[in-house]
Amino acid sequence: MTTYTSLTGGGRRRGGLVLAVCCLSLLITALDTTAVNVALPAVGRDLRAPVSGLQWTVDAYTLAVAAFMLLAGSTADRIGRRRVFQAGLALFTAGSLACSLAPTLGWLIAFRVAQGLGASMLNPVALSIITHAFPDPRERARAIGLWGTTVGLSLAAGPVVGGLLVTSAGWRSIFWINIPIGVAALVLTAVFVPESRAAAPRRPDPVGQVLVVAILTSLIFAIIEGSRRGYGSAPIIGLFLLAGVATVALPGYERRREQPLMEPAFFRSIPFTGAFVVAVTAFVVLSGFLFLNTLYLQEVRGCSALHAGLLTVPMAAGIALASPLSGHLTAARGPRLPLVAAGLLIAASALMLTTLDATTPWAVLLTAYMLLGIGFGLVNTPITSSAVAGMPLAQAGVSAAITTTGRQIGNNLGVAALGSIVAARSGGRDRSGFAAASHPGWWILVASGVVIAVAGLAITTHRATVTAARVAARFPTDPVPTLGSAPGVLGSTTT
Repeated sequence: MTTYTSLTGGGRRRGGLVLAVCCLSLLITALDTTAVNVALPAVGRDLRAPVSGLQWTVDAYTLAVAAFMLLAGSTADRIGRRRVFQAGLALFTAGSLACSLAPTLGWLIAFRVAQGLGASMLNPVALSIITHAFPDPRERARAIGLWGTTVGLSLAAGPVVGGLLVTSAGWRSIFWINIPIGVAALVLTAVFVPESRAAAPRRPDPVGQVLVVAILTSLIFAIIEGSRRGYGSAPIIGLFLLAGVATVALPGYERRREQPLMEPAFFRSIPFTGAFVVAVTAFVVLSGFLFLNTLYLQEVRGCSALHAGLLTVPMAAGIALASPLSGHLTAARGPRLPLVAAGLLIAASALMLTTLDATTPWAVLLTAYMLLGIGFGLVNTPITSSAVAGMPLAQAGVSAAITTTGRQIGNNLGVAALGSIVAARSGGRDRSGFAAASHPGWWILVASGVVIAVAGLAITTHRATVTAARVAARFPTDPVPTLGSAPGVLGSTTT
């Protein structure tokens, strides 16, 4: 197992280069997510895609990330983190090139899956590489801080960069930007990133992995296609049943494994379960907002892709401003205040959009965007703080990884559920009544904000602390943090 024992002199410079390479992987995946949302109307016009097709353009990518993130992390620990990271870069870059050349909607969706598979090997594995490149806790904390800053910059730049590219060179150009960055990251990885493996990697869990894929794929497919085929049709009912059976089977199977893919015992901890629920809910809000708002601004208000991107800058600015504040609040006062504040701000923002129409004042829209950005910026740090609360250090990486997977599940559900509501209410192809059709979606986001606020209260009670201690007692303590043992450690806010 390769690690850095010192980061003085040349070691520090090399650690900085490792961090830069890892941040490049985060930059292209985060930019890609937000840029694609801005390009959806152009994709729809060019490829004659219905709302369900636009949903799949987003969800094909995030579904692959969510389904294979845990597998990528454990595989990297076993066969080598640099090797898996390089494979992810190569697949993501090749997938980006293929997306830019996609002749039909079906091919675009297939290539988005390839991109997602590559992305599942990037950010989680990159975070493990960073934690091993910076063994000193203070150096590591600064490195993770820069990593987190990259998230905010990517969210802020994504809509604007995407809008500029779509307006000037068409929607296919949003995938071109990934290619030179991906190639550069591949070369730099080969030169500067050392190979490393976990001393005691987790064993493969193929059955658990298949069950996770079955749950997510069947559920998302049923939600999206149900709006078109009918939720009472036999195939859609069958998919919902498959998702239900796999959901019941997964914890039953995992309890019998010594090293399960997803540890069911964690969910007996109220703070952990609450953190997982908040992770899913918060990213339902973000992905649902980006999907609905992009279509509203361009289809209803007639904005160009660039103008639509610029109008979302207040949201991104809110995230960038609130994220460090959330860290300070969580460290000083615990997760309750930032979670409750986040939930209330998100609910207030969505409430302002429940009466959305073609003449809603711009001041109302921009205020709602800012409030939502501040609320979302407050939520990420307390998610990870609550997930690892009371856990032995040896389990911190695994618990944070599961909540990171929850974030990706939320990304999928937000686009699938809210997009399907709009598709069903607007007839799928007719977007003239999009604003009115989106109203139930905004009410769902109001409810999501309330859920986050209530969870913030529930996971900080004395009873919640007791349940976390009981779960922690089930696992052996380990004085050495296994920060690289699982993806999503230390609360990556990757979307």
